[in-house]
Amino acid sequence: MRDFTAYLNEIEEIGFVKQVADAIIYVSGLPKAKLEEIVIFETGEFGQVFSVNPDHIEVLVFFKNLIKPGTRAVRTNEILKVPVGLELLGRVLNPLGNPMDTTKPFKMPIEKRGINTRPAGIIDRKVITKPFETGVVIVDLIIPLGHGQRELVVGDRKTGKTSFLTKTILNQAKRGNICIYAAIGKKKLDIKKIEEFFAKNGVLDKMIIVASGSNDAIGVIYLTPYTAMTISEYFKDQGKDVLLVLDDLSSHARFYREIALLGKRFPGRNSYPSDIFYTHARLLERAGNFITDKGETSITCLTVAETSQGDLSGYIETNLMSMTDGHLYFDKDLFYQGRRPSINPFLSVTRVGRQTQTNLRREVSREIMSFLTLYQKMQNFIHFGAELNETIKATLATGENIIHFFNQAPGEVVPMNLQIIAFTMLWANLWEIKDSTMVKKQLHQLLKAYNSDKKMREKIDKLGEIESFNKLIGVLKIEGPNIIREISKKYGN
Repeated sequence: MRDFTAYLNEIEEIGFVKQVADAIIYVSGLPKAKLEEIVIFETGEFGQVFSVNPDHIEVLVFFKNLIKPGTRAVRTNEILKVPVGLELLGRVLNPLGNPMDTTKPFKMPIEKRGINTRPAGIIDRKVITKPFETGVVIVDLIIPLGHGQRELVVGDRKTGKTSFLTKTILNQAKRGNICIYAAIGKKKLDIKKIEEFFAKNGVLDKMIIVASGSNDAIGVIYLTPYTAMTISEYFKDQGKDVLLVLDDLSSHARFYREIALLGKRFPGRNSYPSDIFYTHARLLERAGNFITDKGETSITCLTVAETSQGDLSGYIETNLMSMTDGHLYFDKDLFYQGRRPSINPFLSVTRVGRQTQTNLRREVSREIMSFLTLYQKMQNFIHFGAELNETIKATLATGENIIHFFNQAPGEVVPMNLQIIAFTMLWANLWEIKDSTMVKKQLHQLLKAYNSDKKMREKIDKLGEIESFNKLIGVLKIEGPNIIREISKKYGN
């Protein structure tokens, strides 16, 4: 942008600061100011018009420096725009589009876009049919997602949400999709850890991190998800499938509430402004599966919300549930039991993911869910001290093995076809399992063989194309022992 004097000479309107209320500054003397227009102060700082009143405007500022009443201000006749382009890949940006990692030279993209665009209409959208692989076994097999789906990731603090999100980003980046991670009001240390994790795994050059720190100006934190969504839309328009992670909208809602209360908005439920639903719904509506000039492309949006004491009925949580296509619930009780990820399959929902599944995957999903329901009933039954017959013992042992099968180490990503083959081997009792820890050992051997042996990978992928679960069990009972022997011989240690 140009400086204060240049805009003053062009616009020929001058305003003065009347009152300062932290993130909101009241300015008089700019009668033609419009919503979201940029306003520059003579100190060089700037903000955008948040509200227009008959005798003054409210400006949401993007700085923490103190500004005195009487300071001059001028409108610019411009809206806030952020840079978009391939040059941003591999960088950590603040919500204004400036690099936070100053160690590497930064080439500013030529193209810029406004951060608050109108969501695409229904004519430009298409039914979600392409499966979205997270690399997390319990999600891909039981709660499947599709490209273009908006899924809420919800749970208490420190229940493994970030670990799941980083695994998903890792998997999608390795598949060649663009990944954008929006860290909303996070600690600088946490942002650095996330950057280092992706750099260590060699995918940082295929993703963009848009981050705001907890000590940044409230206006900057508020912009974070909008900047991330705008950059996502650029890559979508280039014909790329995009994964966008918004971590998290609970914090965003709290900062927006603070802005609204400073702007003297009438508080509603839990003191949130009445337009909080509209604010988030308009943002999330920009994600989806679209028809573009470059073909069918999607923005898959994983939105994070934080619960308190496992309460799923909170105001922001239920708001977000009603505008997303399902939710993954991270249960703190399961986390304390050692489940990783601690996703509760009975309280999690996917509304459009199942329509992306093949017949085989649908049958596997149905089989697992019906068995887990039986396993949970059995566990409730033995609490009464009932005697266990051989059938109940076998059911409980199989249930334990499946629970261990779902556990994944941080950074461990399992391809979809391998998930199905490994589960079918476990289900058909092809693995020699003396105790539940051997389940992970067998899975690790399979994963090692799949990643390093091209012939084995082709064989497993071919088995994953079989039409029905029963037919797959029949084929694996014949070919499975040979596969297991071959893998044990090569990768047994």
